[in-house]
Amino acid sequence: MEITRLEAAHLAGLVEQFAELVRDSEPDDGDPAIGRLLPSAYADEEAAREFRALTASDLLDRRLADAAVVQESLGDAATTPDDLADPAFLETVEIRLDPPTAHAWLRTIAAIRLVLAMRLGIVEAEDHDSDDPRFGIYDWLGYRLDGLVGALDAES
Repeated sequence: MEITRLEAAHLAGLVEQFAELVRDSEPDDGDPAIGRLLPSAYADEEAAREFRALTASDLLDRRLADAAVVQESLGDAATTPDDLADPAFLETVEIRLDPPTAHAWLRTIAAIRLVLAMRLGIVEAEDHDSDDPRFGIYDWLGYRLDGLVGALDAES
């Protein structure tokens, strides 16, 4: 995957914020973003609550493990120069992802987009406001997600 150092640094920051959210949250704390990461397995509310109580911790631990894989694979690509005028900010770097790492990226980027969708109030496609700059990160993550899916699809 090719990415600029600036993009890699931004992605590393988003992944760190996501991991912090997951680490600092409790499955039952009422945060709708965390709830979105733990979808109901059953239509029956009592069965869904019981299932969530048994599996939420493991699911969130897997989210953290995937985020750590993404952070590690970003590595030096996310290193930016101290001088903001340095053209190295926009230098394109290649990150090689083996299939398990690429899947961790897919799961992490999709999870970050779910959290952003909850924070931005995106439920339906028409809830997206392309004139609102806050949606830019959501769109960019979708672009990166689409690129990864395309690359993995081409590999098969």
